[in-house]
Amino acid sequence: MGTVDEIEAAPKLDDKKMKQEADEDDESELSPIEEVRLTVPNTDDPSLPVWTFRMWFLGLFSCALLSFLNTFFGYRSQQLIVTQITVQVTTLPIGRFMASTLPTTKFRIPGFGSRLFSLNPGPFNMKEHVLITIFANAGAAFGNGPALAVRVVTIIKAFYGRNISFVSAWLLILTTQVMGYGWAGILRKYVVEPAHMWWPATLVQISLFRTLHEKEENDGKRSISRVKFFVIALVCSFCWYVVPGYLFKTLSSVSLVCLAFPKSVTAHQIGSGLSGLGIGALTLDWTVVAAFLLSPLVFPFFAIANVFAGYALMIYLVMPISYWGINLYNAKTFPILSSELFTAQGQYYNISSIVNEKFQIDYNEYNKIGRIHLSTFFAVSYGLGFAAIASTLTHVALFNGREIYSKYRASTMEKADIHTRLMRNYRDIPSWWFYLLLSGSIIIGLVLTTFLKKDVQMPWWGLIFAAGLAFVFTLPTSVITATTNITPGLNIITEYIMGVILPGQPLTNVCFKTYGYMSMNQAVSFLSDFKLGHYMKIPPRSMFLVQFIGTLLAGTVNIGVALWLLTSIENICQKSLLPKDSPWTCPSDRVFFDASVIWGLVGPKRIFGPLGEYGMLNWFFLGGLLGPMIVWGFHKAFPKQKWIPLINLPVLFGATANMPPASPLNYTSWILVGTIFNFFVFRYRKQWWMRYNYILSAALDAGVALMTVLLYFALNIENKSLHWWGADPDIFPEHCDLASCSTTKGISVDGCPTF
Repeated sequence: MGTVDEIEAAPKLDDKKMKQEADEDDESELSPIEEVRLTVPNTDDPSLPVWTFRMWFLGLFSCALLSFLNTFFGYRSQQLIVTQITVQVTTLPIGRFMASTLPTTKFRIPGFGSRLFSLNPGPFNMKEHVLITIFANAGAAFGNGPALAVRVVTIIKAFYGRNISFVSAWLLILTTQVMGYGWAGILRKYVVEPAHMWWPATLVQISLFRTLHEKEENDGKRSISRVKFFVIALVCSFCWYVVPGYLFKTLSSVSLVCLAFPKSVTAHQIGSGLSGLGIGALTLDWTVVAAFLLSPLVFPFFAIANVFAGYALMIYLVMPISYWGINLYNAKTFPILSSELFTAQGQYYNISSIVNEKFQIDYNEYNKIGRIHLSTFFAVSYGLGFAAIASTLTHVALFNGREIYSKYRASTMEKADIHTRLMRNYRDIPSWWFYLLLSGSIIIGLVLTTFLKKDVQMPWWGLIFAAGLAFVFTLPTSVITATTNITPGLNIITEYIMGVILPGQPLTNVCFKTYGYMSMNQAVSFLSDFKLGHYMKIPPRSMFLVQFIGTLLAGTVNIGVALWLLTSIENICQKSLLPKDSPWTCPSDRVFFDASVIWGLVGPKRIFGPLGEYGMLNWFFLGGLLGPMIVWGFHKAFPKQKWIPLINLPVLFGATANMPPASPLNYTSWILVGTIFNFFVFRYRKQWWMRYNYILSAALDAGVALMTVLLYFALNIENKSLHWWGADPDIFPEHCDLASCSTTKGISVDGCPTF
């Protein structure tokens, strides 16, 4: 409770000597990475208590709360992901309050000998705070929302109308998460301890920790404290969200073009922020700004600029040419921007009619109804996904390959830097702990795929194959992320492989993707947290327990909230059956469901292969491979042109990877807000930015999250709503409904004009 446990502390440590050790080091022992030297402190105080009542209470509560909120918001039209930064800021005043009020009385706990414990061992310290944040990160599923396996449960129950037992769903979630933890533990020696594996993203959190805990210098100016600023911003965010969230819902998306031309299909396609190109659309709703892409305040401007370049290329060049110019893939028969699946006549495809009682495709019905068709935007998005995967390989090889290889070699031979040396003062985690977790998760997964196969429909060898893919890709992906901050997305590869091997089986496909891709993705996230703990000198065994317990708790809350919503909200995720103002449209789950149909139920051979009409998109793989070679060639031919190597094709191709479910309004508002704060404010008001930027981001997220939950339990759960033009979509004249219409002659869609 009040001291570092015996399993953490190395024997006979001279705390003062350790704390001053860095000052006496030779410069060669400091980190070779300049950004790390400027950001991460080179000192450590091992006497600081970490296993405190405050840490466990706030950590477990934060983990459970973020798991609940992110699962809850994951089903809403404007998905809001509450990140660990919100917890990082909000728990500081709570921790300090507990330190000032909890009793300091010492007591003994039976079984721990003569050791004394206290609920309040002293001031709230940074190491406690780091562990609380790592707890919260498990609850936030590392900034990605709920665990991916939750979406498997959602599509089974909400889209396919089938059942899955609680035990099978729970085991699917936990084995996926714990398997990733096993890979991370085995590989941490290679990508955490070496100084050249520096994980740039962790430096943002470290900067915020130091800002919150280290004493502020008095610059002689009167300025509001960070805690007071956070409280004010939180209250403002909380109070304001009742306007777009309930009183004046149309402020979430206002299109000037649709207002000017209310009966024009083309105008709605151009102006709709949610289902068109979003030109002239605006929002006053923070959930729209931060949905899908996370808060723009925490992204550096160069990343925002790259996303804008890719987004503008897709929305303002590729789509107008594809839709109005060459009518690519009969684009005008379908909505301009949609993730739905259609028949050749532009009607929504009845997926349930081609699924037989064995949860597999009924080829007779499929041949009778005809091929599945995609909107041109959705099809081109898949092509860009192919290009992004391929270009990642050649871009990293050409622009970062020599650097990565030299750093990886250096990491195996280099002298330990100050951070690794200080961490050796703590007892390390035995490797067999991770081997046990990994083997245990695989064994339980085999039980799931053997004895509960009816719920997941994946053969046992599929689990072994998925684990093998994760093993092969986790190390290179981790090295790339640790040195370049680019994480290749490999989900399409896993879908494609299993779709070719076992077509016609959607559940097999999504479970294979979950074990193969998501366990690798989780491993990379765990390794990032390990590096954060490494930099902040957190005892390794405390890290192990916090991450492991947080993973189990988060997965359990995820499935509990998911099943609660899926059983309590009528027609959840069925947009056509829900009221117009219902937020429970599950956009991310819709895309996940469509992917299960494309790659699993129908299979890539009948979509992107010889039996489908989208085979030309496979050439994007080749284009992605060759694109970085062309950029690299120009860079070598014109080495003085410094802007050429800034062309990052993986980022450009992958910029719109979140579309769908993200909409153009999500992107334009995200880009605008991010540019204001991380370009103009950062450049011209840098002191303000350093002091308040991350705190403002956390306050906006937290305020909206609290008000959304309050509105749901106080009003929405009782179906209480307002009926006036600003809150009722049936009355408000601008909802750009015609953006989802066809402009092809003879196509008849309900609510749309026939041409």
